[in-house]
Amino acid sequence: MSGGTAMDTMSSAPHMNEDNAIRYLTSFVKSPVNDEADIKKKEESIMELGNMLAKNKRTQELRKMIENTRPFLVSLGKAKAAKLVRNLVDLCLMIDNQDGDIKVDLCKECIQWATEQNRTFLRQTLQARLVRLYNDLRRFTQAQQLANQLVRELKKVDDKDVIVEVQLEESKACYHLGNLSKARAALTSARTTANSIYMPPRMQAALDMQSGILHAASERDFKTAYSYFYEAFEGYDTVNDKQDAIRALKYMLLSKIMLDSPEEVSIILSAKLALKYSGLDLDAMRAVAEAAKKRSLADFNAAFGSFRDELQCDAVVKKHFNSLSDSMLEKDLCRIIEPYSYVQLEHIASKIGLTRDKVEKKLSQMILDRKFSGSLHQGEGMLIVYDLAPMDKTYEAAVEAIHAMSEVVDALYQRVKKLR
Repeated sequence: MSGGTAMDTMSSAPHMNEDNAIRYLTSFVKSPVNDEADIKKKEESIMELGNMLAKNKRTQELRKMIENTRPFLVSLGKAKAAKLVRNLVDLCLMIDNQDGDIKVDLCKECIQWATEQNRTFLRQTLQARLVRLYNDLRRFTQAQQLANQLVRELKKVDDKDVIVEVQLEESKACYHLGNLSKARAALTSARTTANSIYMPPRMQAALDMQSGILHAASERDFKTAYSYFYEAFEGYDTVNDKQDAIRALKYMLLSKIMLDSPEEVSIILSAKLALKYSGLDLDAMRAVAEAAKKRSLADFNAAFGSFRDELQCDAVVKKHFNSLSDSMLEKDLCRIIEPYSYVQLEHIASKIGLTRDKVEKKLSQMILDRKFSGSLHQGEGMLIVYDLAPMDKTYEAAVEAIHAMSEVVDALYQRVKKLR
Protein backbone atom coordinates (compact mmCIF):
# COMPACT_ATOMS: atom_id res chain seq x y z
CA MET A 1 0.00 0.00 0.00
CA SER A 2 1.59 3.28 -1.02
CA GLY A 3 0.83 6.78 -2.22
CA GLY A 4 -1.78 9.19 -0.78
CA THR A 5 -4.90 8.42 1.16
CA ALA A 6 -7.96 6.84 -0.40
CA MET A 7 -9.60 10.26 -0.45
CA ASP A 8 -6.67 11.67 -2.46
CA THR A 9 -7.15 8.94 -5.05
CA MET A 10 -10.91 9.56 -5.16
CA SER A 11 -10.40 13.32 -5.48
CA SER A 12 -8.30 12.77 -8.58
CA ALA A 13 -11.21 10.88 -10.14
CA PRO A 14 -14.11 13.37 -10.22
CA HIS A 15 -16.20 10.98 -12.29
CA MET A 16 -16.28 8.50 -9.38
CA ASN A 17 -19.80 8.38 -7.92
CA GLU A 18 -20.63 7.42 -4.34
CA ASP A 19 -21.16 3.71 -5.07
CA ASN A 20 -17.81 3.51 -6.87
CA ALA A 21 -16.17 5.36 -4.00
CA ILE A 22 -17.58 2.86 -1.50
CA ARG A 23 -16.37 -0.06 -3.65
CA TYR A 24 -12.91 1.52 -3.94
CA LEU A 25 -12.69 2.17 -0.19
CA THR A 26 -13.88 -1.37 0.62
CA SER A 27 -11.12 -2.79 -1.56
CA PHE A 28 -8.60 -0.37 -0.04
CA VAL A 29 -9.57 -1.35 3.53
CA LYS A 30 -9.13 -5.06 2.76
CA SER A 31 -5.57 -4.59 1.43
CA PRO A 32 -2.57 -5.50 3.67
CA VAL A 33 -0.40 -2.94 5.48
CA ASN A 34 3.40 -2.82 5.45
CA ASP A 35 4.48 0.05 7.69
CA GLU A 36 3.30 2.80 10.08
CA ALA A 37 2.34 5.10 7.20
CA ASP A 38 0.12 2.37 5.72
CA ILE A 39 -1.50 1.77 9.12
CA LYS A 40 -2.41 5.46 9.44
CA LYS A 41 -3.83 5.55 5.89
CA LYS A 42 -5.89 2.44 6.58
CA GLU A 43 -7.29 3.93 9.81
CA GLU A 44 -8.39 7.04 7.89
CA SER A 45 -9.87 4.94 5.09
CA ILE A 46 -11.86 2.80 7.54
CA MET A 47 -13.44 5.94 9.03
CA GLU A 48 -14.06 7.40 5.55
CA LEU A 49 -15.84 4.22 4.49
CA GLY A 50 -17.78 4.08 7.76
CA ASN A 51 -19.01 7.66 7.32
CA MET A 52 -20.11 6.98 3.73
CA LEU A 53 -21.97 3.79 4.66
CA ALA A 54 -23.68 5.53 7.61
CA LYS A 55 -24.64 8.49 5.41
CA ASN A 56 -26.28 6.10 2.92
CA LYS A 57 -27.93 4.10 5.74
CA ARG A 58 -26.23 0.85 4.69
CA THR A 59 -26.28 -0.67 8.17
CA GLN A 60 -25.60 -4.28 7.16
CA GLU A 61 -22.57 -3.29 5.06
CA LEU A 62 -21.23 -1.17 7.92
CA ARG A 63 -21.70 -4.10 10.29
CA LYS A 64 -19.83 -6.40 7.86
CA MET A 65 -17.03 -3.85 7.48
CA ILE A 66 -16.55 -3.64 11.27
CA GLU A 67 -16.33 -7.44 11.37
CA ASN A 68 -13.76 -7.51 8.52
CA THR A 69 -11.50 -4.93 10.18
CA ARG A 70 -11.05 -6.94 13.39
CA PRO A 71 -7.80 -8.66 12.29
CA PHE A 72 -6.38 -5.19 11.56
CA LEU A 73 -7.58 -3.90 14.95
CA VAL A 74 -5.54 -6.57 16.72
CA SER A 75 -2.38 -5.04 15.21
CA LEU A 76 -3.25 -1.59 16.61
CA GLY A 77 -2.57 -0.40 20.12
CA LYS A 78 -5.45 -0.93 22.57
CA ALA A 79 -6.29 2.77 22.83
CA LYS A 80 -6.31 3.33 19.04
CA ALA A 81 -8.35 0.18 18.40
CA ALA A 82 -10.85 1.10 21.12
CA LYS A 83 -11.34 4.59 19.67
CA LEU A 84 -11.81 3.23 16.14
CA VAL A 85 -14.35 0.59 17.24
CA ARG A 86 -16.31 3.11 19.36
CA ASN A 87 -16.46 5.58 16.48
CA LEU A 88 -17.66 2.91 14.02
CA VAL A 89 -20.30 1.64 16.46
CA ASP A 90 -21.47 5.23 17.06
CA LEU A 91 -21.83 5.71 13.30
CA CYS A 92 -24.04 2.63 13.15
CA LEU A 93 -26.17 3.73 16.12
CA MET A 94 -26.77 7.17 14.56
CA ILE A 95 -28.46 5.68 11.46
CA ASP A 96 -32.19 6.53 11.68
CA ASN A 97 -35.16 4.36 10.73
CA GLN A 98 -33.19 1.10 10.78
CA ASP A 99 -33.99 -2.23 12.42
CA GLY A 100 -33.09 -1.90 16.10
CA ASP A 101 -32.22 -5.59 16.38
CA ILE A 102 -29.40 -5.14 13.83
CA LYS A 103 -27.90 -2.39 16.00
CA VAL A 104 -28.27 -4.45 19.18
CA ASP A 105 -26.64 -7.47 17.52
CA LEU A 106 -23.74 -5.32 16.30
CA CYS A 107 -23.14 -3.97 19.82
CA LYS A 108 -23.26 -7.47 21.30
CA GLU A 109 -20.85 -8.81 18.65
CA CYS A 110 -18.35 -6.03 19.39
CA ILE A 111 -18.74 -6.59 23.14
CA GLN A 112 -18.08 -10.30 22.62
CA TRP A 113 -14.96 -9.53 20.54
CA ALA A 114 -13.67 -7.09 23.19
CA THR A 115 -14.22 -9.75 25.88
CA GLU A 116 -12.33 -12.38 23.86
CA GLN A 117 -9.46 -9.92 23.28
CA ASN A 118 -9.42 -9.08 27.01
CA ARG A 119 -10.06 -5.39 26.27
CA THR A 120 -12.01 -4.51 29.42
CA PHE A 121 -12.26 -0.74 28.92
CA LEU A 122 -13.56 -1.15 25.37
CA ARG A 123 -16.11 -3.75 26.52
CA GLN A 124 -17.40 -1.44 29.26
CA THR A 125 -17.75 1.58 26.95
CA LEU A 126 -19.57 -0.57 24.37
CA GLN A 127 -21.90 -1.88 27.09
CA ALA A 128 -22.59 1.75 28.06
CA ARG A 129 -23.57 2.44 24.45
CA LEU A 130 -25.79 -0.65 24.47
CA VAL A 131 -27.62 0.71 27.54
CA ARG A 132 -28.23 3.97 25.65
CA LEU A 133 -29.39 2.02 22.59
CA TYR A 134 -31.87 0.00 24.69
CA ASN A 135 -33.34 3.30 25.96
CA ASP A 136 -33.55 4.70 22.42
CA LEU A 137 -35.41 1.53 21.37
CA ARG A 138 -37.71 1.84 24.43
CA ARG A 139 -36.43 -1.45 25.86
CA PHE A 140 -36.27 0.09 29.30
CA THR A 141 -36.23 -3.12 31.36
CA GLN A 142 -33.15 -4.39 29.51
CA ALA A 143 -31.50 -0.97 29.81
CA GLN A 144 -32.10 -0.83 33.56
CA GLN A 145 -30.82 -4.36 34.17
CA LEU A 146 -27.61 -3.90 32.15
CA ALA A 147 -26.98 -0.45 33.67
CA ASN A 148 -27.36 -1.79 37.20
CA GLN A 149 -24.88 -4.58 36.54
CA LEU A 150 -22.42 -2.29 34.74
CA VAL A 151 -22.41 0.42 37.45
CA ARG A 152 -21.37 -2.12 40.10
CA GLU A 153 -18.47 -3.21 37.89
CA LEU A 154 -17.41 0.34 36.98
CA LYS A 155 -17.30 1.45 40.62
CA LYS A 156 -14.58 -1.12 41.27
CA VAL A 157 -12.30 0.46 38.63
CA ASP A 158 -13.50 4.03 39.40
CA ASP A 159 -14.11 4.94 35.74
CA LYS A 160 -16.12 8.08 36.53
CA ASP A 161 -16.80 9.29 32.98
CA VAL A 162 -18.50 6.04 31.99
CA ILE A 163 -20.23 5.74 35.41
CA VAL A 164 -21.94 9.12 34.89
CA GLU A 165 -23.10 8.12 31.39
CA VAL A 166 -24.48 4.76 32.58
CA GLN A 167 -26.19 6.18 35.70
CA LEU A 168 -27.85 8.85 33.57
CA GLU A 169 -29.21 6.18 31.22
CA GLU A 170 -30.30 4.10 34.24
CA SER A 171 -32.23 7.13 35.54
CA LYS A 172 -33.97 7.52 32.15
CA ALA A 173 -34.91 3.82 32.08
CA CYS A 174 -36.34 3.91 35.62
CA TYR A 175 -38.31 7.08 34.79
CA HIS A 176 -39.97 5.43 31.79
CA LEU A 177 -40.66 2.29 33.86
CA GLY A 178 -42.49 4.48 36.40
CA ASN A 179 -39.98 3.94 39.22
CA LEU A 180 -39.36 7.60 40.09
CA SER A 181 -37.54 6.92 43.38
CA LYS A 182 -34.92 4.79 41.60
CA ALA A 183 -34.70 7.33 38.78
CA ARG A 184 -33.96 10.08 41.32
CA ALA A 185 -31.39 7.91 43.14
CA ALA A 186 -29.54 7.07 39.90
CA LEU A 187 -29.51 10.72 38.81
CA THR A 188 -28.30 11.90 42.24
CA SER A 189 -25.42 9.40 42.03
CA ALA A 190 -24.59 10.59 38.51
CA ARG A 191 -24.54 14.26 39.55
CA THR A 192 -22.43 13.49 42.64
CA THR A 193 -19.87 11.68 40.48
CA ALA A 194 -19.98 14.45 37.86
CA ASN A 195 -19.17 17.09 40.49
CA SER A 196 -15.77 15.48 41.11
CA ILE A 197 -14.63 15.52 37.45
CA TYR A 198 -14.78 17.74 34.38
CA MET A 199 -18.03 17.22 32.52
CA PRO A 200 -18.25 18.06 28.79
CA PRO A 201 -21.02 20.63 28.09
CA ARG A 202 -23.17 18.06 26.25
CA MET A 203 -23.16 15.61 29.18
CA GLN A 204 -23.80 18.44 31.68
CA ALA A 205 -26.77 19.53 29.56
CA ALA A 206 -28.09 15.93 29.53
CA LEU A 207 -27.87 15.80 33.35
CA ASP A 208 -29.73 19.12 33.62
CA MET A 209 -32.40 17.89 31.20
CA GLN A 210 -33.02 14.73 33.24
CA SER A 211 -33.10 16.78 36.47
CA GLY A 212 -35.81 18.99 34.99
CA ILE A 213 -37.84 16.00 33.82
CA LEU A 214 -37.73 14.38 37.28
CA HIS A 215 -38.59 17.60 39.13
CA ALA A 216 -41.62 18.00 36.87
CA ALA A 217 -42.69 14.36 37.27
CA SER A 218 -42.05 13.44 40.90
CA GLU A 219 -42.52 16.73 42.74
CA ARG A 220 -44.51 18.70 40.15
CA ASP A 221 -42.05 21.51 40.87
CA PHE A 222 -42.22 23.21 37.48
CA LYS A 223 -40.42 26.32 38.69
CA THR A 224 -37.25 24.34 39.48
CA ALA A 225 -37.82 22.17 36.39
CA TYR A 226 -37.87 25.31 34.22
CA SER A 227 -34.48 26.38 35.62
CA TYR A 228 -32.95 23.00 34.76
CA PHE A 229 -34.47 22.99 31.27
CA TYR A 230 -33.07 26.48 30.69
CA GLU A 231 -29.57 25.31 31.74
CA ALA A 232 -29.91 22.30 29.43
CA PHE A 233 -31.07 24.54 26.57
CA GLU A 234 -28.04 26.82 26.97
CA GLY A 235 -25.72 23.80 27.14
CA TYR A 236 -27.08 22.19 23.98
CA ASP A 237 -27.01 25.55 22.21
CA THR A 238 -23.31 25.93 23.12
CA VAL A 239 -22.41 22.62 21.43
CA ASN A 240 -24.76 23.30 18.47
CA ASP A 241 -26.98 20.30 19.25
CA LYS A 242 -30.11 21.65 17.56
CA GLN A 243 -32.35 18.62 18.18
CA ASP A 244 -31.79 18.46 21.94
CA ALA A 245 -31.82 22.27 22.25
CA ILE A 246 -35.31 22.33 20.72
CA ARG A 247 -36.40 19.55 23.09
CA ALA A 248 -35.13 21.51 26.13
CA LEU A 249 -36.86 24.66 24.83
CA LYS A 250 -40.07 22.67 24.35
CA TYR A 251 -40.00 21.55 28.01
CA MET A 252 -39.29 25.14 29.12
CA LEU A 253 -42.53 26.16 27.40
CA LEU A 254 -44.38 23.19 28.93
CA SER A 255 -43.22 24.31 32.39
CA LYS A 256 -44.58 27.83 31.83
CA ILE A 257 -47.94 26.42 30.70
CA MET A 258 -48.08 24.14 33.76
CA LEU A 259 -47.24 27.16 35.97
CA ASP A 260 -50.33 28.88 34.49
CA SER A 261 -48.18 31.45 32.68
CA PRO A 262 -48.99 30.70 29.00
CA GLU A 263 -48.52 34.37 28.08
CA GLU A 264 -44.76 33.94 28.74
CA VAL A 265 -44.42 31.36 25.95
CA SER A 266 -44.35 33.97 23.18
CA ILE A 267 -41.86 36.07 25.21
CA ILE A 268 -39.48 33.09 25.56
CA LEU A 269 -39.74 32.22 21.86
CA SER A 270 -38.96 35.81 20.85
CA ALA A 271 -35.83 35.96 23.05
CA LYS A 272 -32.50 36.26 21.22
CA LEU A 273 -31.25 32.75 22.08
CA ALA A 274 -34.51 31.05 21.02
CA LEU A 275 -35.08 32.97 17.78
CA LYS A 276 -32.85 30.69 15.70
CA TYR A 277 -34.88 27.61 16.64
CA SER A 278 -38.10 26.56 14.94
CA GLY A 279 -40.05 23.40 14.18
CA LEU A 280 -43.25 21.48 14.84
CA ASP A 281 -42.36 20.86 18.51
CA LEU A 282 -42.31 24.60 19.21
CA ASP A 283 -45.41 25.18 17.05
CA ALA A 284 -47.21 22.54 19.13
CA MET A 285 -46.35 24.25 22.44
CA ARG A 286 -47.34 27.63 20.95
CA ALA A 287 -50.77 26.17 20.05
CA VAL A 288 -51.25 24.72 23.56
CA ALA A 289 -50.24 28.06 25.10
CA GLU A 290 -52.77 29.92 22.91
CA ALA A 291 -55.50 27.49 24.01
CA ALA A 292 -54.51 28.06 27.65
CA LYS A 293 -54.63 31.85 27.21
CA LYS A 294 -58.11 31.61 25.64
CA ARG A 295 -59.14 29.09 28.32
CA SER A 296 -60.55 26.93 25.54
CA LEU A 297 -60.72 23.16 26.03
CA ALA A 298 -61.76 22.72 22.37
CA ASP A 299 -58.62 24.53 21.14
CA PHE A 300 -56.51 22.50 23.56
CA ASN A 301 -57.89 19.20 22.23
CA ALA A 302 -57.47 20.46 18.65
CA ALA A 303 -53.80 21.21 19.36
CA PHE A 304 -53.24 17.69 20.68
CA GLY A 305 -54.97 16.30 17.60
CA SER A 306 -53.02 18.43 15.12
CA PHE A 307 -49.64 17.80 16.76
CA ARG A 308 -50.04 14.15 17.70
CA ASP A 309 -46.38 13.16 17.22
CA GLU A 310 -45.04 16.23 19.02
CA LEU A 311 -47.43 16.01 22.00
CA GLN A 312 -49.07 12.61 22.46
CA CYS A 313 -45.98 10.65 21.40
CA ASP A 314 -43.65 12.64 23.67
CA ALA A 315 -43.32 10.66 26.92
CA VAL A 316 -42.66 13.76 29.05
CA VAL A 317 -45.61 15.78 27.68
CA LYS A 318 -47.85 12.70 27.78
CA LYS A 319 -47.18 12.23 31.51
CA HIS A 320 -48.68 15.67 32.13
CA PHE A 321 -51.53 15.39 29.61
CA ASN A 322 -54.22 14.43 32.15
CA SER A 323 -53.20 17.26 34.47
CA LEU A 324 -53.12 19.72 31.57
CA SER A 325 -56.48 18.51 30.28
CA ASP A 326 -58.07 18.77 33.74
CA SER A 327 -56.68 22.27 34.20
CA MET A 328 -58.00 23.34 30.78
CA LEU A 329 -61.46 21.95 31.61
CA GLU A 330 -61.55 23.99 34.82
CA LYS A 331 -60.44 27.16 33.02
CA ASP A 332 -63.02 26.67 30.27
CA LEU A 333 -65.80 26.12 32.82
CA CYS A 334 -64.76 29.28 34.69
CA ARG A 335 -64.78 31.22 31.40
CA ILE A 336 -68.31 30.01 30.56
CA ILE A 337 -69.86 30.73 33.98
CA GLU A 338 -68.09 34.08 34.54
CA PRO A 339 -70.89 36.30 33.10
CA TYR A 340 -73.66 34.58 35.11
CA SER A 341 -75.07 34.54 38.60
CA TYR A 342 -77.50 31.75 37.65
CA VAL A 343 -76.85 29.37 34.78
CA GLN A 344 -78.39 26.07 33.67
CA LEU A 345 -76.15 23.00 33.65
CA GLU A 346 -77.51 22.02 30.22
CA HIS A 347 -76.31 25.33 28.81
CA ILE A 348 -72.80 24.83 30.25
CA ALA A 349 -72.70 21.26 28.91
CA SER A 350 -73.71 22.36 25.40
CA LYS A 351 -71.12 25.15 25.39
CA ILE A 352 -68.23 22.94 26.49
CA GLY A 353 -69.26 19.83 24.54
CA LEU A 354 -69.56 17.40 27.48
CA THR A 355 -72.46 15.51 29.07
CA ARG A 356 -74.41 17.18 31.87
CA ASP A 357 -73.33 14.50 34.37
CA LYS A 358 -69.62 15.13 33.69
CA VAL A 359 -70.09 18.89 33.96
CA GLU A 360 -72.05 18.55 37.21
CA LYS A 361 -69.42 16.26 38.73
CA LYS A 362 -66.58 18.60 37.76
CA LEU A 363 -68.36 21.71 39.05
CA SER A 364 -69.02 19.96 42.39
CA GLN A 365 -65.33 19.15 42.69
CA MET A 366 -64.33 22.73 41.82
CA ILE A 367 -66.70 24.14 44.46
CA LEU A 368 -65.25 21.78 47.09
CA ASP A 369 -61.72 22.75 46.03
CA ARG A 370 -62.73 26.44 46.25
CA LYS A 371 -61.86 27.10 42.62
CA PHE A 372 -64.92 29.37 42.61
CA SER A 373 -67.75 30.18 45.00
CA GLY A 374 -71.14 28.70 44.16
CA SER A 375 -73.73 25.99 44.78
CA LEU A 376 -75.53 23.39 42.68
CA HIS A 377 -79.31 22.92 42.65
CA GLN A 378 -79.54 19.45 41.17
CA GLY A 379 -83.34 19.33 41.13
CA GLU A 380 -83.55 22.47 39.01
CA GLY A 381 -80.36 21.70 37.07
CA MET A 382 -79.02 25.10 38.03
CA LEU A 383 -75.66 26.50 39.14
CA ILE A 384 -75.68 29.56 41.39
CA VAL A 385 -72.46 31.57 41.26
CA TYR A 386 -71.57 33.84 44.19
CA ASP A 387 -69.45 36.95 43.97
CA LEU A 388 -66.36 36.64 46.12
CA ALA A 389 -66.32 39.43 48.67
CA PRO A 390 -62.98 41.25 48.84
CA MET A 391 -60.90 40.36 51.88
CA ASP A 392 -61.47 42.86 54.72
CA LYS A 393 -58.14 44.47 55.70
CA THR A 394 -59.42 45.06 59.23
CA TYR A 395 -60.14 41.34 59.52
CA GLU A 396 -56.62 40.50 58.33
CA ALA A 397 -55.08 42.93 60.84
CA ALA A 398 -57.21 41.48 63.65
CA VAL A 399 -56.13 37.92 62.83
CA GLU A 400 -52.47 38.99 62.83
CA ALA A 401 -52.92 40.74 66.20
CA ILE A 402 -54.54 37.63 67.71
CA HIS A 403 -51.65 35.46 66.46
CA ALA A 404 -49.12 37.90 67.94
CA MET A 405 -50.96 37.98 71.30
CA SER A 406 -51.07 34.18 71.33
CA GLU A 407 -47.29 34.04 70.89
CA VAL A 408 -46.79 36.56 73.73
CA VAL A 409 -49.06 34.56 76.07
CA ASP A 410 -47.20 31.34 75.22
CA ALA A 411 -43.84 33.01 75.92
CA LEU A 412 -45.08 34.39 79.29
CA TYR A 413 -46.43 30.97 80.24
CA GLN A 414 -43.04 29.36 79.58
CA ARG A 415 -41.31 31.97 81.77
CA VAL A 416 -43.79 31.42 84.62
CA LYS A 417 -43.14 27.67 84.41
CA LYS A 418 -39.40 28.28 84.84
CA LEU A 419 -39.97 30.54 87.89
CA ARG A 420 -42.01 27.81 89.57
